[in-house]
Amino acid sequence: MSLSEFDLIKRYFKVENKKNTDVVIGIGDDCAILDIPDGYQLAVTTDSLVAGIHFFDDVDPYRLGYKSLAVNLSDLAAMGALPKWVSLAITLPTVDEQWLSEFSRGFFALARRYNVTLVGGDTTKGPLSITVSAKGIVKRHKALLRSGAQVGDLICVSGLLGDGAVGLACKLNQLSLSNSKAFIDALELTEPRNELGLSLTAYASSCIDISDGLIQDLQHILTASNCSAIIEIEKLPLSSALQAEIASKTISAKEAVQYALTGGDDYELLFTLNRKNYQQFCLQKNTTPITVIGEIRAVTDVKLQLTENGHLVSLHLAGWDHFK
Repeated sequence: MSLSEFDLIKRYFKVENKKNTDVVIGIGDDCAILDIPDGYQLAVTTDSLVAGIHFFDDVDPYRLGYKSLAVNLSDLAAMGALPKWVSLAITLPTVDEQWLSEFSRGFFALARRYNVTLVGGDTTKGPLSITVSAKGIVKRHKALLRSGAQVGDLICVSGLLGDGAVGLACKLNQLSLSNSKAFIDALELTEPRNELGLSLTAYASSCIDISDGLIQDLQHILTASNCSAIIEIEKLPLSSALQAEIASKTISAKEAVQYALTGGDDYELLFTLNRKNYQQFCLQKNTTPITVIGEIRAVTDVKLQLTENGHLVSLHLAGWDHFK
């Protein structure tokens, strides 16, 4: 017998999280009721993933469940918010119990790591799509914004850049690499930087996560902060796997830089720090490596300049756009 909507929810998505005592009412009523601590504000983000647009039809359901939550946790990280609760709306063409089992396993594997509780959502029939709304808390007036960058601030990124975009190119058969698994793993099992985001609230002047490409997401900071920037492309942090492909000439150095600048799907944090705060931040015990890649400049007609070893360079700078 086919599962009903309510049987489906109960079997695959009603998971108790006894650590989160701030969930007054969870799954089972028309709304969730949540307690927000005094002195905190609620941060809310929503992302939709659609088959054929954001993921392949034959995607590993475990990885899809994982990433559908990861991209939302990354948004909370960019605001310096502590992840707390999540809602999930999933549209399914059919009820495939093995697929659902793996999807929920991937979703909750990440949720447990960050002590996030699923508190509601919806299930419907139709073309496969997943919409997640994540909620977090941030100390009042301490949220990281895009609008605070100041002239002289250092531009920093967490982790490594370009691997997710290379992984997508491998999935699209645009690249044939001997080590494609490392890049596909980077694409599908991205690591949200929530611990880093929380620590940056005391230091960073602006922050955003890199989902549409470093250049495009940096432009959002520059627009919101009314400033310009210079990026030194020789400082872009590239993985050992990507550097190995450059060495073997399967990917050129220029192509690697292009992936790092515009590829998207990195979900690293891009943020700005004044020099004093940068020095203080570096004294903290942060497990995520960060790299200074440029500097904020006063607003000019040219909003963004790229240099390599001190010389201006020109590259194609378009990032991801859903409607182009």
